[in-house]
Amino acid sequence: MIRRGLPGGSFKPLTDDSVRMIHETVMRIVEEVGFQVHSDTGLELFRDAGARVDGDKRLVRLSRDKAMELIETAPSEIRLCGQDEKHDVLLGGNRVYTGTGGTALNVYRQETGEKALATLEDLKRIAKLVDQLENIHVFLLPTYPNDLPVERVDVNRFFAGLDNTTKHIMGGLYTYDGLKQVIKMAEIIAGSADNLRERPIISMIACTISPLKIDREYGDFMIEIARNRVPVVCPAEPLCGATSPVTLAGNVAMQTVDSLMGVMLTQLASPGAPVILGSVATSTDLSSFSYLAGSIEMGLINAAGAQMAQFYRLPFYATGGMTDSKVVDAQSGYESAMTNLLCALAGANFIHDSAGLMEFALTACYEKYVVDNEILGMVMRAVEGVNVSEDTLAFDLIAELGPGGNFVTAKHTRHYMRREHYQPSVSDRSSRIDWEANGGKHAWQRAAERVNEILAKDGYSLAGDVKTRVLAEVPGIAD
Repeated sequence: MIRRGLPGGSFKPLTDDSVRMIHETVMRIVEEVGFQVHSDTGLELFRDAGARVDGDKRLVRLSRDKAMELIETAPSEIRLCGQDEKHDVLLGGNRVYTGTGGTALNVYRQETGEKALATLEDLKRIAKLVDQLENIHVFLLPTYPNDLPVERVDVNRFFAGLDNTTKHIMGGLYTYDGLKQVIKMAEIIAGSADNLRERPIISMIACTISPLKIDREYGDFMIEIARNRVPVVCPAEPLCGATSPVTLAGNVAMQTVDSLMGVMLTQLASPGAPVILGSVATSTDLSSFSYLAGSIEMGLINAAGAQMAQFYRLPFYATGGMTDSKVVDAQSGYESAMTNLLCALAGANFIHDSAGLMEFALTACYEKYVVDNEILGMVMRAVEGVNVSEDTLAFDLIAELGPGGNFVTAKHTRHYMRREHYQPSVSDRSSRIDWEANGGKHAWQRAAERVNEILAKDGYSLAGDVKTRVLAEVPGIAD
């Protein structure tokens, strides 16, 4: 049974009073402290909207009334579509979906126990793998193709996704020309520009810079994407004690401001444009104040971020599921599980990075995608919770069988056994005798077998005529 889009929200790290206090701090920062906008077009958009602009410092201060007007202009729900409609996801409220993330520079090779620079072929193979992993709902382009020049990276990354999975494709960008090429390619695959807007099979990421800065390139990206009405995520990555206050509450406030800056800019560029509040916020190693990917505080910060997004009625892109471990081991399992679980139970709409990444998000691992798919199946089962009804309480059956009764052969058992209980595909639940008879394989070895099984089969590819047109009309694709 595949679980997706289930309502979370049972875990609330913030009280209602805490949410209001963070909101008040966010508004004070926007109104009193301000933020820098290094995009010329963006700066003019804020100026025209009545913001107080210090031109020399490129500093923007906005009244809270205007800020809230822009935030409320953004849609509260966004549909991200797959090429196959069964993969559509509806972000908003407290519905929960999961996906990959990146962009990792390396890929871990289990056969050598070492990492290597990721290539375009790795990206294609990971897309093919994720296409068959049922608990990963969105394919966010997870690796950087080091074998390509930067001017060819954008179009090739998105093409690798679109040509190898029917799940929704999301990704970051490196060049303005690449952005326009990707939109053109997606329009061809969707059938027309209107079709792409009606059913967006791609979405894009344009980051704000913590603390309190929209840089020139990403600011221009946000404006262009918004004007093309393609869904855009505006994530921020404040680090406790480094680019935000060291306290979790201070970090959540900073993350909220930083991402809302992008939300507001998109609405100035194109009112009602589909935009997603985003967080890549995390804690730091207190000995060096360097980035951490697997801390429990990252889970708490992103769970709190989900509550803030629900307060603003905005779709939310959270971060969870990563690990600081360098291999697929116990540490990678418990770190990935805990942050994913906290985000999901809090009702984060799209948990990105939820599968496949290790070593501070620098490295992707084929086997970890399979292990994390298993974790995510359990996480989504936890989100579903306990279904209590007259039928699930089963009083009549208990009364019928009575003391000493055996429920194994009951029709009720056959009806509910698979829908009530998650059925793992990698976990070993056999006896030690049977486990040893089957080779005594560790979890990562069983995961490796599934990777090889999926990659050995034919996978999805774009229809021949569509693919031919894309290759003819969009330059630079290395097919």
